Amino acid sequence: MKEECLICQAPLEYLGTETLMECALCHRQEMSQTRCINGHYVCNECHTKGMDAVIGYCLNETSKNPVEILDHLMSLPFCHMHGPEHHTLVGAALLTAYRNAGGEIELLTALKEMMARGRKVPGGACGFWGSCGAAISTGMCMSILSGATPLTQESWGQSNLMTARSLLKIGEVGGPRCCKRNSYLSLQAAAEYFQVTKGVTLEMKPIVCHRSDANNQCIGKRCPFHPSHTIPQS
Repeated sequence: MKEECLICQAPLEYLGTETLMECALCHRQEMSQTRCINGHYVCNECHTKGMDAVIGYCLNETSKNPVEILDHLMSLPFCHMHGPEHHTLVGAALLTAYRNAGGEIELLTALKEMMARGRKVPGGACGFWGSCGAAISTGMCMSILSGATPLTQESWGQSNLMTARSLLKIGEVGGPRCCKRNSYLSLQAAAEYFQVTKGVTLEMKPIVCHRSDANNQCIGKRCPFHPSHTIPQS
């Protein structure tokens, strides 16, 4: 199914200003700019229900490739084609690959912090904030690894540079949204920066997206991960 509204599968619409919405699933009321054309709204918490399974999965993961880990996470039942879950999954995949590649980290503690921070970045941040949540997730990861706070020096800079590098890759490709594409681009930027700042080499292989058919807004060949790029030319 090409997902849009989780209730009726109708296309989503984005409003010009925040409006008080009631979640169609839990009836929580909160401000948002997103709903489907039939008026259904699903809050971030309901959209990411079941995401706590990520911690157990990551603790048992052995791969040093964050893309491979992310693909596994995105295949779990709670993850949709688009949604704020990616704002946590990118950082979780990075932290896990970093540990598996020899990085010094207490993974359980780091994953819990990643979950707490990532869940605070709402859906639609890519368009409304000009700062994609997948990129923010890489900055959060760097902040957790380096112990950055608003008062630190080098780690503060590294965390912001991590986000900036991810955003640059995302912005150069352009929109519209694709949580899968932006997540892959962010992981590429993060792997490069980990090598420079942490001296930890993550395994990275050519990325081919296998979910393009499920994305109504897929940009096709303009996406660097579109499967058409792997088709031999006659």
